[in-house]
Amino acid sequence: MTPVTGGPVAPGTRAPDFTMHSTPDQTVSLRDLRGRPVILAFYPADWSPVCGDQMALYNEILPEFQRFGAELLGISVDGVWCHLAFAQNRRLHFPLLADFEPKGAVARRYGVYREGDGTSERALFVLDADGIVRWSYVSPIGVNPGADGILRALEALATPRGRG
Repeated sequence: MTPVTGGPVAPGTRAPDFTMHSTPDQTVSLRDLRGRPVILAFYPADWSPVCGDQMALYNEILPEFQRFGAELLGISVDGVWCHLAFAQNRRLHFPLLADFEPKGAVARRYGVYREGDGTSERALFVLDADGIVRWSYVSPIGVNPGADGILRALEALATPRGRG
């Protein structure tokens, strides 16, 4: 196991802002998504079997995430052209963001960069409409974390108590 730099951003903390490329000529900024929940799905690499299965699962249940008004963002250290080919091959309908230049800068800010192999952990963050981390999970690198935790976190945000 390759240790992460620090530890993941803790629930209750404002999520570090970022702007990353989703295509060669388009960027996504976290600040522009304020007002709705955001799911950040960091994963090690396009084209690896577990990552492919994880992103395909999220694509399949994307309507469930959208039912909560949530925006899903996949993030890895792969470049934008690799992301485009991977997304097209897997028929993904959510943005994949390139944490490529400087490599892993956003993963480092979230405390989930793996120095030893230059990838990110398989880490999930659910942010509330104000950009506060409300739930996070770092999965063992070879294990698909599924979506149950994400859905429970979104359900908690949808209740009056979860918005506090």
